[in-house]
Amino acid sequence: MKIAAISDIHGNLPALQAVLADIDRAGADLIINCGDTFGGPLESAKTADLLMQRGISMIAGNHERQLLTLPPDKLNRSDACTASEINAAHRAWLLSAPPTLWLTPEVFICHGIPFSDLHYWLETVTLDFGEHGSLGVRAASEAEIVQRLGQGEHTQLASLIICGHTHVPRVVQIASPDDGHAITAVNAGSVGLPGYDDLHPHPHWIETGSPHARYALMEKLLKAGKCSCAA
Repeated sequence: MKIAAISDIHGNLPALQAVLADIDRAGADLIINCGDTFGGPLESAKTADLLMQRGISMIAGNHERQLLTLPPDKLNRSDACTASEINAAHRAWLLSAPPTLWLTPEVFICHGIPFSDLHYWLETVTLDFGEHGSLGVRAASEAEIVQRLGQGEHTQLASLIICGHTHVPRVVQIASPDDGHAITAVNAGSVGLPGYDDLHPHPHWIETGSPHARYALMEKLLKAGKCSCAA
């Protein structure tokens, strides 16, 4: 089975169109959207229309959660822009998106880490922003990656966990803290926003070093079974 994972579109419609065209040429069997579809002052409504038309499975990222739960005066500027563009049908579509998802019986999808859409999984924010050119972020160690998994069905059953959030494409293989079986962790990168800055938990910049839209394409032999959602 060939799985395409997209994430962090941030309303960038032209980038999404290019990525979907490339995925179609690759012949993916499944496409999963790992969240943060919005959160950029670009073309939120048209981005939602395209994804809804394609019927692409999705989870909610932190920007979707903020958009649906925070009062208008508490939204940041990008989410406020999105709120002004989308309609009731778009909101209903967003409300149907779970925070995590079992894409197959052994493929688990989350936005940040399994229990949070805000925490970084494969990257670690540091305290040295601006020192000797540091961007205030580094690749997470294997121990940090395993610790952030927490415990649950995803550590017992998943052999592939796909995330987004940090916009940095990365593939890491770790051992499950439960029984030691191999788990491949994949960050799909960002379709629409190759760089950003943030102040939490400390100031840092994310830069992929390229303007290109990113997505992940994976081929995997999967066990037969019914997909289910995880709350």
